[in-house]
Amino acid sequence: QVQLVESGGTLVQPGGSLRLSCAASGISGILYSNTVMGWYRQAPGKQRELVASVTSGGSTNYTDSVKGRFTASRDNAKITVYLQMNNLKPEDTAVYYCNAKFRSGYTSWGQGTQVTVSS
Repeated sequence: QVQLVESGGTLVQPGGSLRLSCAASGISGILYSNTVMGWYRQAPGKQRELVASVTSGGSTNYTDSVKGRFTASRDNAKITVYLQMNNLKPEDTAVYYCNAKFRSGYTSWGQGTQVTVSS
């Protein structure tokens, strides 16, 4: 079965940077390369929202609140997706989740990693 594990979340000061990673297991690199990967986040008292997505070809999209600050990327050979977060703001505080969508419609979620932006 497919499993996603996020890492890299921690406490960081406003204006700081973090790099989140999402490693997949239980899947071949070839099959993984055909997925659309997404980064979601959920802040306390708020609904989960899509932050960024990366297609199999590396094309990216971002929600307006993170454009110019966050960069999503993937390394299909390493079966890993990344989220580089720069100029972090307190409102970025949330649990960040990795998501994989397959051609079959199957979706896999990671357990999440906590990002806290505070002085």
